[in-house]
Order: sequence, then structure tokens, then C-alpha cells
Amino acid sequence: MDYQESLSWIHSIGRFGMNQGLQRIELLLHYLGDPHKKLKFLHIGGTNGKGSTAALAASVLEAAGYRVGLYTSPYLEQFTNRMAINGEDISRERLVVLVKRVKPLVEKVAAEFPYGHPTEFEVVTAIAFTYFAEECPDIIVLEVGLGGRLDATNVVQPLATAITTISLEHTQVLGNTIEAIAREKAGIIKEGSAVVTQVKGSALEVFKDTCRERNVPLFSLGKDFKGEKVSGDLNGQGFHYRGLRHDYFNLHISLLGDFQVNNAALALASLELLQEKGFLLPEDAIRRGLFHTRWPGRLEIMRRSPLVVIDGAHNLEAFQNLRQTLFNTFSYRRLILVLGILGDKAVEEILQEILPVADILVITTPNSPRAADPWMLEKTAAQMIPGPVYVKENISDAIKLALSLAKAPDLVLIAGSLYVISDARQFLKKNSLKALP
Repeated sequence: MDYQESLSWIHSIGRFGMNQGLQRIELLLHYLGDPHKKLKFLHIGGTNGKGSTAALAASVLEAAGYRVGLYTSPYLEQFTNRMAINGEDISRERLVVLVKRVKPLVEKVAAEFPYGHPTEFEVVTAIAFTYFAEECPDIIVLEVGLGGRLDATNVVQPLATAITTISLEHTQVLGNTIEAIAREKAGIIKEGSAVVTQVKGSALEVFKDTCRERNVPLFSLGKDFKGEKVSGDLNGQGFHYRGLRHDYFNLHISLLGDFQVNNAALALASLELLQEKGFLLPEDAIRRGLFHTRWPGRLEIMRRSPLVVIDGAHNLEAFQNLRQTLFNTFSYRRLILVLGILGDKAVEEILQEILPVADILVITTPNSPRAADPWMLEKTAAQMIPGPVYVKENISDAIKLALSLAKAPDLVLIAGSLYVISDARQFLKKNSLKALP
């Protein structure tokens, strides 16, 4: 079995669909020697901002001299992005070795009634835990896959827990109200692991109830800690952090968008919880770690003239953040929007949010069976945008068209599904932009 065959086997498990529950992953991990029980975790859940928060926390820990595992999903450019140690992805050869070890145990679980076949995410999580247990990093920054209560990552007992925002997404699985989704997300809260969160309103009340029931301290953004933006340009943002026990002034992150200041504050609050568990994080390491954090595909500038930006805004909340950032951060004459979204998202609401600020729209198609029909999008979009609307199903063709329409003062924004952003980023990196029209 080689690397491609290993990936094909992993992705083939997707045919068994989504089937949340912890019984299969617990049994699979038991057969693997319970690798997760040998590790320390910072567990990060929520709707949006999990990946950025995880990247920020991991970067600071690494700057402080720790060996840090990072587990995130989905991947942006290649599968090995999903599990890394100190910024270095698992090697293809190592992944093949682990797949060979895990595959017969997956089949063993699948054969046992009443468990059924482990899901793709469960298998990947088991592979990651096995990899990390063999490598023995000082801590794993662990991103929840979907929801929380029944997510495969929820088998761990973390040192600390961070939960970002709560908004309506995956309602067919998690529930169709903020409160119902908050209850699912709150499922990762465990006794012995203090919680920091950005959530507000009714979702915060759910968290308060859960933390009271489990005797867990809860610290919330705006009340117990906060980030205050003090400067910003296309190179990043400066902010002050007023924390649980520490205050830091004039910190800097390279990530764009006001919401990233909140993510950075959440990461810092979670790191303060780790400090209480014995982790040593000097101020210099905090500053360096934040400054050097990169999270590709999220408001990432790919070219300066004309300005080309890619952003994996994949749901309504993300597009709301994107629109706010367009107003607060960027200056341009026209916005040329290349858009590709999935059909199981709040498509009409997303279009209503972003199209009023676009001058030209180029609709493209994510490389996914869940992609929204581009011609249906064109019909809907034509009623919302006064400027021209084009359809280029191939992402490369869509980018070439957008660049051919752009002049130096314009902004070309490629946004939507991470399937689109992944392909767009690879295309823009592989091709000399000066040679493109």
C-alpha cells in the first residue's frame, strides 16, 4: 500500500456517511492501546474560528520551546496538513505505516455488532492519536470536527477547553436553534478542565448551566478577558490583551479581520489556563508566537496589484465577518468576487450578505458533490447585484476571468468553500501571476 492507496482507502470510508457517537472510536482506540490516554490536550470547539484559535495557541506554545501537536480539519492543500508537530506535517511514508496498522482494526470494529463501520473522521482521528502517542509531543492542540458531544475528539480529557462562537450550521445534525447547537458544543466540557469562550447570549447561558452542573470554571470574552484592537493594516493587527491574570499590550498578529483579535484573545485565555497546569509561557514567547502565526486560506493576500485575497468563508457567520473586514481593512475601487459555495449551506442568506458589496460576480463550482448548482446561483444572484454575473465552473478559469477584468485599484476576492480556496491557492501559487491576464 502506497500513499495514494492509503488516501483512497481513508476516503472510501466516506461512503458509510456521518454517524456520530463515541462507541466506535473508543473501541478502535482500545485496540490501538488507547493512545489518547498518553497525551495532554487543549481542546478547541465552536462554529467558526477553531482553526485560527488552534493555530495561534500552537504557535505560542512552540515559541515557548514546547513540542506541539496540532490536529485540524479539513485540510487546505493536502491530507497531511491535518496532523502536524511544530508546523511540520506528518510524512506520507509515516501515514502509510499508520494506515497499514489501523486498517485491520477498523475492519475488526466494523465486524462487531452493534458498532458498525467507523466513520472517516473517526479513522483519521485514531490515526492522529496513534501518531502523536508515538511522537510524544508535550501537548496536542485538538480541534473538534463537528459539534462536540458526539464528536470523535471528545474521547480525550483535556487540560483546558476553548469554545469559539456558536451559530446556526449543520442544523440537520446538531439542531435548528442556537440553544440546541450550544448544548451539543457544550458536550466537550468536562470536570477538571476549565473553559474559556467567546459565546454570548442564550448560548452562553447554556454553557453556564453545563459548567455549573459539572463544577467547571467558565471564563467569557468581554467579561473575564478581552482583546482590544489598537491598529491595523494589510500586514496585520495590533491589540491589547486584558486577561484572566495577565495583561499584554501592543501585541501583533498577521491575521486579518477584527474577529481574529477575538480569536487571539481566546487563544491567550486558554494558554493562561495551561499556565495554571504548569506550562511556562514567557511574554517574549507569547509575542513571537502570535506574530509568526499563519493560517493559510483565511483572508490571505496572494497578490498586491491588483489585490488578490482568498478567504474560506464557508457559512453565514463567516461571510458576515468577511463583509465587515472588507469595510474595515481594505481600500479598493471595485470588488470582483469569485464565489463558490456548497449547496447545503444557507445559500440565499450568504448571497444577500455578500453580493451587495460586489461590483462583478464570477460564480464557480467547488470540487465537491455537495456544490451548489452554479446556474441556479446565477439566477438568484442576478436579482441581487447590479453588475455583471459570470459563470465559470472551473476554478482556474474563474480566477483567470476575474484577473482579466481587474485593474490595479480593484480587489479580486475569492471566497467560499475550502474546496474552492484549496484549488485557488494551489493555482495561484503554481502559476506566475504576472503571466496571467
